[in-house]
Amino acid sequence: MDVTIRAAREAEYGEVGDLTADAYLEDGLLTHGARDPYLEVLRNVPHRAGHAQVLVAVDAGTGDLLGTVTFVGDGGEYANIARPGEAEFRMLAVHRKGRGRGVGEALVRDCLARARALGRERVVLSTESRMTTAHRLYGRLRFVRTPARDWEPIPGLPLWTFALELADDEG
Repeated sequence: MDVTIRAAREAEYGEVGDLTADAYLEDGLLTHGARDPYLEVLRNVPHRAGHAQVLVAVDAGTGDLLGTVTFVGDGGEYANIARPGEAEFRMLAVHRKGRGRGVGEALVRDCLARARALGRERVVLSTESRMTTAHRLYGRLRFVRTPARDWEPIPGLPLWTFALELADDEG
């Protein structure tokens, strides 16, 4: 896999937003499909980039965007569940041409490295129960379920939570 992980560039924000929204739509992860109000949040990369780190996975050969994730290292508006000493990542999305190439794992590993560099104790995340492909990735990386932290951003939309203790992780 020849993929580079880096911060999204301002000129790419539209493409990153579309990639994120399209991945969620294609995987059937939005309750109301193309009319789901969360699409606006997924596409609003300029706002995310002002409050968190929007990262992209780029094919080193072609320059194509293959995936994206939002890393929240210092709390703030995009930290859904992170407590002091924790980092969080959100909105992990991989374009269909990046699937099966380790793009999602590379993005998550980059988040882990950033959390370590900030001296964080753990990395946390929220996910829907139906995101089974993501759950397999988190399991491979030794994240564990944290049911006591599960929550609902809106009534009827339960989110599962996972955490990885960085002191226990080999890196």
